[in-house]
Amino acid sequence: MPIDNPYYSAAVHGDFELADIGDLVLEEGATLRGCQLAYQTLGTLNGAKDNAVLIPTWYSGNHSIMRDTYVGSGRAIDPAEHFVVLVNQIGSGLGTSPHNLAGPYGRGRFPRVRIGDDVVAQERLLREVLGVEELALVFGGSMGAQQTYEWAVRFPDRVKRAAPLAGTARMYQHCVVWAQTLVDALTSDPGYAGGWYRDPADVRGGLQRHAGLFALHVLSNEFWTGENWRALGFSSPEDFVVGFLEAYFEPMDAGDLLTQAWKWQHGDVSRHTGGDLAAALGRITARTVVMPISTDKFFPPEDCAAEQVLIPGSQFRVIEDVHGHASLFGLTPSYLDQVDDALRKLLETPA
Repeated sequence: MPIDNPYYSAAVHGDFELADIGDLVLEEGATLRGCQLAYQTLGTLNGAKDNAVLIPTWYSGNHSIMRDTYVGSGRAIDPAEHFVVLVNQIGSGLGTSPHNLAGPYGRGRFPRVRIGDDVVAQERLLREVLGVEELALVFGGSMGAQQTYEWAVRFPDRVKRAAPLAGTARMYQHCVVWAQTLVDALTSDPGYAGGWYRDPADVRGGLQRHAGLFALHVLSNEFWTGENWRALGFSSPEDFVVGFLEAYFEPMDAGDLLTQAWKWQHGDVSRHTGGDLAAALGRITARTVVMPISTDKFFPPEDCAAEQVLIPGSQFRVIEDVHGHASLFGLTPSYLDQVDDALRKLLETPA
């Protein structure tokens, strides 16, 4: 029985459309029948059909965060110039997700979904629904960066430019282990009941612990020691944790987050090449700029740099910001200026 959760609605996230892409056979063996993707488009596909920009979403994120943070008039990604497709991942809460799926695969029986499944679904959406065969740019942060890498490796002839931000092509063990603490925080809550809770609030304690763990890792050490929470309008570290992180996660569905977390933990483009990461990244023909965040604990610059050197003709640009992985929310103008500058230069580069 699906759960009604008003957080996952246009009233909260703004306009979006649902596309039924048909039956999606997942890499782990199950089939999502009548799989639906939630997406929003901005701008117009030009006559040459070569101005499409795809923006996938991160863990817990959605199209509205990406739209409001990275897209706009005068920005590098501008709907006046580009046909922007903002697509929510499977399990995001918008579109096919554990909490809203009826039938045998709903709720606690929702199947394992991989990053590759998202990209296959997105390719079907673009080609069959929107008439897009070529992408001028794929740009995403965190799990969106994982999807960006998957696109560039799986469909090298379709992606002209790629900009993975604060993410890696393969998950590394320090991040896998840490993500497991998020999983454990949710599943250990008695209210979780193996995924068969009746209301999102039944897992309130787990969601609060989940937010507390994010406080340890999503922000940099410099954020805390420099008391940078003050500039964001909070009176203490505790006030920031409750007023920002707990408030952010509290309305979400635990099962949806767990679906995304498993994907996050198992992202790895080298599945396509028998575990050979160099061979997988060597497939990329897109003009690529790899953009780690200087203080990111999830995807530190050194992990990103080790992958960037394996991508033919790619560039490496560190985005300097004190907010760690949470910089992705666009918390300072200087962060946004750096990302826009990198994207603008990439889009100006002939493909």
